[in-house]
Amino acid sequence: MGDCCYVNPMVRRTFRFLGVYVFGLFATDIFVNAGQLVTGSLAPYFLSVCQPNYTALSCQDTVHFVSQSDACTGDPDDIMRARKTFPSKEAALSLYTAVYLAMYIMSCIGSSGGRLTGPLFSLSLVSLAVLTGINRVAEYRNHWSDIIAGQVIGGAIAVFLVAFVVQYFKKRPVIPQSPSDEGTANTDEASLQMNHTVETSNKYIAAQVKYTC
Repeated sequence: MGDCCYVNPMVRRTFRFLGVYVFGLFATDIFVNAGQLVTGSLAPYFLSVCQPNYTALSCQDTVHFVSQSDACTGDPDDIMRARKTFPSKEAALSLYTAVYLAMYIMSCIGSSGGRLTGPLFSLSLVSLAVLTGINRVAEYRNHWSDIIAGQVIGGAIAVFLVAFVVQYFKKRPVIPQSPSDEGTANTDEASLQMNHTVETSNKYIAAQVKYTC
């Protein structure tokens, strides 16, 4: 009966690891989407997808409101994506994945595979995430501020999850004392009390005999 309900510790740890990782992905995505909707920052390539209609704008000295449909003639979906670049979602998700994996490896595996294996693997993951952000800037898809803000969000969520959740993966449950051990301890205590009582009685009898003599 007990063998049927037994779960391999490695399988249980893997499911917990994946569950926390997926939860962190959703949390990172929510924070990034909220920041993009609030800021509405324009991408470096915004004018190329907007394709402004300068004739309809009719620039004048007086200030007047111009709607997006009048100002831009490009694809509305591309324009909407170009309006939401701060913080960068790609930078946030890539650094979140790298930091989460790196810290998980260092906290759960440690130096069991060698003193340099874990640090080198962790450094490689973080370096790839940083290069992803640099590549986004080089291709004029994001500003530096977009990349830095996204990496801060992703890294902060990963550190939080590892510090408050993954650390508990290493803890082992305390094995409770079995009833047989408790019975043995109680028997030993009763034996000590009985020996003390017998010793006291012998001392009393010896004192009475000496007094009678």
